[in-house]
Amino acid sequence: MQVITKIGRQKNNQQRYNIYLNEKYSFAVDEGTLIKFGLQKGKVLEQMEIDEIQYEDEIAKAFNKALNFLSFQMRSKHEVKTKLLQLGYGEAVIQEAIHKLTGLGFLNDESYSKALLETRKRTAKKGPAAIRQDFIKKGIDKELQQQVLGTFSHDEQLKIAMELAEKAIRSNENKTPTQVKQKIQDVLLRKGYSYSIVTEIIEQIKLERHDEEWELLIENQGDKLWRKYASKLTGFELHQKVKQALYQKGFPIEKIKEYIDQKEQHQNE
Repeated sequence: MQVITKIGRQKNNQQRYNIYLNEKYSFAVDEGTLIKFGLQKGKVLEQMEIDEIQYEDEIAKAFNKALNFLSFQMRSKHEVKTKLLQLGYGEAVIQEAIHKLTGLGFLNDESYSKALLETRKRTAKKGPAAIRQDFIKKGIDKELQQQVLGTFSHDEQLKIAMELAEKAIRSNENKTPTQVKQKIQDVLLRKGYSYSIVTEIIEQIKLERHDEEWELLIENQGDKLWRKYASKLTGFELHQKVKQALYQKGFPIEKIKEYIDQKEQHQNE
């Protein structure tokens, strides 16, 4: 038979109490567990009851650790479980703590997913595919992923994707329309937008270059290519290599011809 002979509040944590059985320290519990089991001096405890108290206290500790983890920002159930596992809590204890947190409204994967969706759209301008990857990392259920992503409308995707495209256009003024469109495609696909969205955006964008702009572009990029290949090639082979490279970058055939003709003139002078 074990009798509680002393209950003392911990100095470093006023919410926890040390329990002494038969004049010896036995275990500690938080205030909630103390009240739940009616622990007081003189109470007789069987070993089965002691085990139950300690198990309940372990759940309380896991609950408080999780609550502290959640105080910094919203988390998914998977993130909380991973954190508690890292802290050394067992599966059964974690499940009980998560159940309690969910019941009290501290954990809600649906609310969390909706908030994450809005954050990723607003701050990172991500598309559905990229946000789905974020959901997977956070351990969100597939059905819930689908449900939440379904609220990301086609029109909203187009609006955000267009903002990204316009930024890419401003950042690539020294590129040909073909190069700019390729850049837009790369950015949007990397951000998680579908090919259909990319196609719609590119079809809506009108990229034009005036003659003087083409001349500056081809001079800048052409000279770089010329220097690159001139160390290995000469004559016809050099001209063909530069022509091919410029064509792939989207320069019009007539502009390429003019550029090569100018280069030949300079060489012959």
